[in-house]
Amino acid sequence: MKKYIRLAFIYAMAAIGCGVFYREFTKYSAFTGRTTLAFTHLHLFGLGTLVFLIVALFVNQTDLEEKRQFHGFMILYNIGLPFMTVMFFVRGILQVRGTTMSAGTDAAVSGIAGIAHTLMTAAIVLLFVSLMKAEKRS
Repeated sequence: MKKYIRLAFIYAMAAIGCGVFYREFTKYSAFTGRTTLAFTHLHLFGLGTLVFLIVALFVNQTDLEEKRQFHGFMILYNIGLPFMTVMFFVRGILQVRGTTMSAGTDAAVSGIAGIAHTLMTAAIVLLFVSLMKAEKRS
């Protein structure tokens, strides 16, 4: 259980850091429009902190950690979420800077973000499969 609470804390600190960066970077750049940088903060809090706090509760009440699918979830999720956040950062910084991306660069950023979203989708499916297989502890 402690492992998942630590992970939740790490994601919370990353979310706070991203929120501060978003606020200060857009203020420093005098940027007032919409940017994907705002999503880093929310995604890390919601998909990082909250998910792992909930996972900690399930691990405490079930044999979830013993499920093979759960290990797959942990690997894919902890690769996909930071990967997705990095791509929000890349696109957001380019937006704030007003950098015009070529069609190829835009497609590459979107493609990499799509891979991260695919990893997250697979991880969430594995989490639900492992939750359905988990048995309550006596």
